[in-house]
Amino acid sequence: MTEVYGSQAARRVAEAMREKLQVQAPVLAMILGSGLGKVAASLESPRKVPYGDVPGFPKVSVAGHAGEATVGKLEGREVVVFSGRPHMYEGNAASMVAFPVRVLHALGAKVLFLSNAAGGIRRSYRAGDLMIIEDHINLMSQNPLTGPLQEGDDRFPDMSEAYDAQLRKLMREAAPELSVTVHEGVYAGLSGPSYETKAEIRMLERLGADAVGMSTVPEVIVARALGMRVAAVSCIANVASGLSSLPVSHSEVLDTTGRVSDQFVKLIRGLVRAL
Repeated sequence: MTEVYGSQAARRVAEAMREKLQVQAPVLAMILGSGLGKVAASLESPRKVPYGDVPGFPKVSVAGHAGEATVGKLEGREVVVFSGRPHMYEGNAASMVAFPVRVLHALGAKVLFLSNAAGGIRRSYRAGDLMIIEDHINLMSQNPLTGPLQEGDDRFPDMSEAYDAQLRKLMREAAPELSVTVHEGVYAGLSGPSYETKAEIRMLERLGADAVGMSTVPEVIVARALGMRVAAVSCIANVASGLSSLPVSHSEVLDTTGRVSDQFVKLIRGLVRAL
């Protein structure tokens, strides 16, 4: 890991972002995936800045990722929302992909919420379902902690409870009250950018994966190394390859996430209220 993506660089970027956004004491930080940035539009008294206006912060280029940071109140509590993320398939190292997590930690966030769009592997899943991630399988070929130990990191973080059990429980309990249906399952992280073959989906199913995507895993690893509590939700944007007669496309992903964005926002509000 080069210092450009390490803890010292994260503090410098966080100070620049704190000045631009007047960040005070965020109770929750979020990194939102494809088409799921509607949470930022729900914030009260929002202050926002494009990633490109913050020196040293990674840029994003994927459709459906706004590429901006927003600070505001949600359910009366300060939250920081990063709408969009860098990906390994853009040629980025895992340490760079997870760098926004270091910035959020440097801003004072102790709880991290992540979202992504994923392909559904479990046979009962349908496009538009929401899945609380209970565990993951890292098939991305890189670990963001590889390299010199960064200040504040646990060299060998325990990943047996990577996704905080209490946060998962809060979401499960909030969902019925909000008329939001959620599942709970295992997320497989692949590097992309090509979608999976039918044979790969059969392999992932045998490994115990319920959904598959191209993000989230590096962010969770760094968050756990920093001692942050983590919760994550996948929007099942499509049925995975071989489980449907339809081809998989990014436009389908954006259509589905747009359709369920209101349900997603309700679930996030429920979580923030319960914290």
